[in-house]
Amino acid sequence: MACFLPCSAVALAGNDDANPNAAAANAGAVHEVVVSGSRAATDLNETPQAIGVVTASMLKQDKPKTMGDIINRIAGVYWNDLGNEQHSMSIRQPVSTNAVYQYLEDGIPIRPLGVFNHNSLNEMNMAGSSTVEVVKGPASSLYGSNAVGGAVNFLSAAPSKELTALLGMRYDQTAGFRRIDTMASNTFGDLGLRFAHYSSRRSENNWQEYSYGNKDSLTARADYALTPTAVLRASLVHTDLDAAMAGSLNETDFRNSNGKSINTFTYRKDKTTRGSLAWEAETLRDGVTTVTLFKRQNDHGQIPSYTMVGCSGTAKACQGTENNNHVDSLGLDLKHQQNFNWMQSRLIAGVYWDKSDNPYYSNNLAVVRDPVSGKNISYTLANATTPKGVRNYQTDIDNLAVFAQYEMSPLQDVRLVAGVRNDRIEYNYHNLLAPQGSANYGAPDEVRSFSRLSPKLGATWAVTPQASVYGNISEGFTPPEISQLYGKTGIPDLSPATYRNTEIGLRMAFLDGKLRLDSALYRLDGRDTIVSYTVTPGNSENRNAGRTRSEGIELGLNFNAGAWDARLGTTFARHRFQRYQVSSTLDYSGKDMPQAPRDITSAEIGFKPLAGARVALEWVHQGKYWMNNANTVEYGGHHLFNLRAHYEVNRQLEIWLQGRNLANRLYADSASSSYSGVGAYQPDVQNSYTQGAPRSWMIGLNYRFGNK
Repeated sequence: MACFLPCSAVALAGNDDANPNAAAANAGAVHEVVVSGSRAATDLNETPQAIGVVTASMLKQDKPKTMGDIINRIAGVYWNDLGNEQHSMSIRQPVSTNAVYQYLEDGIPIRPLGVFNHNSLNEMNMAGSSTVEVVKGPASSLYGSNAVGGAVNFLSAAPSKELTALLGMRYDQTAGFRRIDTMASNTFGDLGLRFAHYSSRRSENNWQEYSYGNKDSLTARADYALTPTAVLRASLVHTDLDAAMAGSLNETDFRNSNGKSINTFTYRKDKTTRGSLAWEAETLRDGVTTVTLFKRQNDHGQIPSYTMVGCSGTAKACQGTENNNHVDSLGLDLKHQQNFNWMQSRLIAGVYWDKSDNPYYSNNLAVVRDPVSGKNISYTLANATTPKGVRNYQTDIDNLAVFAQYEMSPLQDVRLVAGVRNDRIEYNYHNLLAPQGSANYGAPDEVRSFSRLSPKLGATWAVTPQASVYGNISEGFTPPEISQLYGKTGIPDLSPATYRNTEIGLRMAFLDGKLRLDSALYRLDGRDTIVSYTVTPGNSENRNAGRTRSEGIELGLNFNAGAWDARLGTTFARHRFQRYQVSSTLDYSGKDMPQAPRDITSAEIGFKPLAGARVALEWVHQGKYWMNNANTVEYGGHHLFNLRAHYEVNRQLEIWLQGRNLANRLYADSASSSYSGVGAYQPDVQNSYTQGAPRSWMIGLNYRFGNK
């Protein structure tokens, strides 16, 4: 058992004794190890849930500018670019900013519940990750709240066994973008160290006005072998992002003013630090215990472009906001994995505790608009008599959860999985303004708690050594966000929204493993969805009044035959409001949800003309979708072509080139409309587009030191 910890993943990948369902495998079978489906190393073919994987070799090959460049290759996953690593997401949900995803690093959430932000992935250091795993569909039985559409788990890169280092540079003139990467790693006896950093800069005015963006991100990791069966891991991640928020354009500007921004002072500033210390050891025969202590400190300040209101036409005065959202967290994740000989079974169980303080401040701004250019050019505090802000509160968040998952093989080719997690969430809200509960001073102090049990039941069947099918029924939930509860004077009576997922899938390998298929058919039903209900004109409140249904098919194909390789990731889906009554007179029940493309496809074909070289052409297609709830305003979709090429001159030097939007198409990364379907339709007032980037070219160079 001396090799248990370092060899466990290897055994699962290549030792049939450790992987009973692979005993009949031949050269044509493909076995990929994942950790996110069970919170332990598991053969993907034994995981009864759709999981997409981005490997270290893919990251090295594609050299993504943003994480969306790489995870969008996964069928059913769409990272939507909002500029400077700001983004929204779609995984079995429409493209949205809703709190329906869990973003993790080594299985630990990068943010506490109740403080979700759709831009959270800009807090990751791509240079510090070796693999990204995306669990599609509810994962609340393992990861708790918000893991409804899915969970995105970044696995940090381990230290190398020998000395290796990297210096990389890249430059894109059109985007005004430059970046420098550095990495160094080595192992000294029982101690392994790895450091990875990148620094990116985007100029103030490039193809797009007022779109500067600066980011520094570093990851330091240390692994220390205490004994042959025990290891200590420590990691530190820090990111510092200072970026403009160019915002969106109206109909006329989008069609006729490429690169225009109507905002000249909006910004987003994120400083985040995460630290963790994990001890992992064989505490029982065939049993491994992992104890992880973690700490977060996040500071998010912004003048957001999306809060500018009353700025239509040539109006000289309108309104905006500034705010700061801070998080301090301390937590513990305890997990034990116990293997049993009986039916090749395994139990994974644990406890998760997260204690976070969340101070929040916001103030109103009086914004001046230039009537000639239509740009917002300056601002002052709108409520100078209340310098403490219009919202100023602290919420103490306490999340305690217990979870367990049991796996067994009653037959040689069948694997059953049952899991459950119980989460208890408490918000202790304290308003720092007085008088509490009065107009413009926020809600009164209170303590509110939620509790939810999230089950999962699934099975896999290895039909042949090259093919397996799976199915699962699972539930996920998302509690009300702090902003949904305490953003106004009155506190709404809200319950967690729940989602039930049913899916079946097929995984196959063809042509001696050269061609691989990964497909899934799913239905995700949401109940008690939190919606904004208009009580009277100008007066709305949050209610558990929505029901939604998302259903679709995801298809992934990967082909590799040496000189040629190809991939296809596509999804066909429909997302509908089963019930969504906005007011007593306006009902969107039965309508398609906005920003929900019927089909999204990413395909690539690559060719290796000589050793160390590869050229690839990528096609990205986004289907048409409704921009508004009433299904009366439509975005027609778009097609984009991208080029990637690299050449390894020798073991140390690599040069590469990337071309984006080769056809120089006008397109929108995001398109929405506030038109309710009632009254006059005014495109320049109601429609909003985030303009996509024109054709651009990026050149890069990497120099490696050491043996790898």
